[in-house]
Amino acid sequence: MTILVTGATGRVGRHVVDQLLRRGADVRVMTRDPAKASFADNVEVVKGDLLDIDALRVAFSGIRTLFLLNAVAADEYTQTLITFNIAREAGVERVVYLSVFGADAAVNVPHFAVKYGAERMLTAMGFSATILRPTYFIDNEAMIKEVIVNHGVYLMPIGSRGLAMVDTRDIAEVAAIELVRRDQAHEKLPVETINLVGPDTLTGNDAAAIWRDVLGREVMYGGDSPDAFEAGMAEFMPKWMAYEMRLMAERYVSEGMIPHDGDRERLVALLGRPLHTYRDFVAALAAQ
Repeated sequence: MTILVTGATGRVGRHVVDQLLRRGADVRVMTRDPAKASFADNVEVVKGDLLDIDALRVAFSGIRTLFLLNAVAADEYTQTLITFNIAREAGVERVVYLSVFGADAAVNVPHFAVKYGAERMLTAMGFSATILRPTYFIDNEAMIKEVIVNHGVYLMPIGSRGLAMVDTRDIAEVAAIELVRRDQAHEKLPVETINLVGPDTLTGNDAAAIWRDVLGREVMYGGDSPDAFEAGMAEFMPKWMAYEMRLMAERYVSEGMIPHDGDRERLVALLGRPLHTYRDFVAALAAQ
């Protein structure tokens, strides 16, 4: 049987497809524009999106296992509801779902609340699911590299409680491991939640210090105020989304993203290797 990967052209999805192929899985992806999807020849590509009912039905035909990744969108919850319903209609009950760390607590952050609703749906609808809850993506730093390098300011308002930032390569490999495990299981496996965290819990000042070391020049933390961050985000995304990013940043400042006991050890055991570090990612990014 085949594994369907959504969000396959994004930062996480491409790595998921690659990791599945390394494990010998049969992979199908769904994308809005197949012409722009550069996958290996043995990856089946279906055109469509998560609001295209006909395309979803085609995509789910002959599928046993689903990887669902929803981008932040105004209609994200509708996309999720439809996808899970079409999956159940098609007889697909094995799912790996990309949620977010602390989804059950951050009820005022729209895409966190949506993902917690999706988690509840998976249980209520009787799916066999692994729920992955990643923290802040280390890879987000690529968006602010120019400001850090040119102006010496680390501008993400992530606060002083700390974020256990996670690399998308680690997210994707855990996702692939869980997809294959569920796909090959001879019986229905129970719902399970895995926190995806990084090896270090970093504050805003910690992140600035790492950039300072890597670049060899002064980099200061821009502070916890979300005002400038929201204004900056609004320059290249809808204002509602920029405001949502502000709410998320306020959550970083007030609560952080602190691993639970055993989270890191569980991931290292699952992957069979150390987790990717923030410092190594920053060094590679700065060298580009």
